Amino acid sequence: MKTAILDMDIVGLAGLIRSRKLSPVTLVEALLDRIAAIDPELQSFIHVSGTALKQAGKAEEMLRQGKAIGPLHGIPIAIKDNYLTRDMPTTAGTTAPGYDFPLRDASAVKRLRDAGAIPIGKTRTHEFAWGNITPPTKNPWDFGRIPGGSSGGSGAAVAARLCPAGLGSDTGGSIRIPASLCGVVGLKPTFGRISRDGIVPHSWSLDHAGPLTRSVRDAALLLNVMAGYDPNDTACQDRPVPDYLALLGQPIAGMKIGVCRNHFFGANEPDVESAVERAIGELARLGAQIVELRIDHLEYGLGAIFAIELASSSAYHDQALQSGATAGMTDDVRTLVEIGRMVSASDMIKAEQLRAVLMQNFFKAFEKVDVILTPALPLTAWEAGQTEIDVTSRKESPLEASWRLTYPFNLTGMPAISVPCGFDRRDLPIGLQLAAKPFDEATLLRVAHAYEAINRWGDRMPPLRKIDRAVLPAGAEHV
Repeated sequence: MKTAILDMDIVGLAGLIRSRKLSPVTLVEALLDRIAAIDPELQSFIHVSGTALKQAGKAEEMLRQGKAIGPLHGIPIAIKDNYLTRDMPTTAGTTAPGYDFPLRDASAVKRLRDAGAIPIGKTRTHEFAWGNITPPTKNPWDFGRIPGGSSGGSGAAVAARLCPAGLGSDTGGSIRIPASLCGVVGLKPTFGRISRDGIVPHSWSLDHAGPLTRSVRDAALLLNVMAGYDPNDTACQDRPVPDYLALLGQPIAGMKIGVCRNHFFGANEPDVESAVERAIGELARLGAQIVELRIDHLEYGLGAIFAIELASSSAYHDQALQSGATAGMTDDVRTLVEIGRMVSASDMIKAEQLRAVLMQNFFKAFEKVDVILTPALPLTAWEAGQTEIDVTSRKESPLEASWRLTYPFNLTGMPAISVPCGFDRRDLPIGLQLAAKPFDEATLLRVAHAYEAINRWGDRMPPLRKIDRAVLPAGAEHV
């Protein structure tokens, strides 16, 4: 019997590497070969590491010496192109003049390296993480459709088995949107759980760092590694970090799962709504108690987060605005950066006031439930170039539609995750979103893992051409 090593998640791969049944060199070679075969068309990477094989060789030699350095020893991971890296250039997806990003590791990247990971390349981001399309990256389930954004490169690469995991950033949904549209797991932890030091800023009070992975247990493992206090990020909280991976697998019987019918339901594509309703029933059959609830004032939240994000982005790009360098940005991003100057002090005050009200309303809801369940997105991947979307007989922009259900958890800073929960009639992935109270990622991951265990939607492969999957021969390949 042969096992396709590129179909395995990190936890499985790490076990083989530690037991010396899989060489890190073999794994990296297989991924580099697959990237070379598929990515010229998929376009998920903007830069592929020229030293990954050398790093894999060092990891292999350390194994021979019995010196595995951490839980990710020899595991290749892709890095979103807005994270600084010491050995690969960072562009934040822009060619606009006046931006020069240093060669150093972001704190999250350093934590991954310290745990033994090998950065295999930089994945594409929508320019300055300010969008939901990530051109020119394609969706691996349908090359005529977008992968989502702004972490679309990581979402597409993980789904296409070009890497077992990728880093993303999430300001209004930029981890969960591509996770949902590409059929992978995307975790946005609590605001302040993972350091954002060395990540090109987008919106200081909304930006989150997190992983996109093949499985929930991989998300838990990467959160173990990446979470923790860092004085270089003033928003980073000095909180204990549980062993998230060890806490998975506990029964969810008796847990209370909240279903917020206002805002999150009733305006979704029928296939999305049906898939999420099935997920609710399946969690109930696992013994969870389903609690119907209402959270007021959500209908005003999109305006609030848009005001904050616009103003924050313009503040970061102030020098470029003054010098005229914004002319070198893509049209959609330049427009957003420039109109941010039109957000008034009154707009910001009102937005922050509404943020406080929504946080209070969510906190009240979490007095009654352990997690809140929603669709991740109201729709599946739309066609590239599509400027209007008709989800439920009301035309809206793709930007509005795609982050309508994700942004509340950026505005409130609560942890949220998207896990695959089925496919629509066009065979496009659908995402299920779960959210928990601040710093309760353990509960969030526990429920997500319980759902994933009975629905292995993430095991399905996109219908990619030129697939020549590397296999691990029975009996293993020792280092």
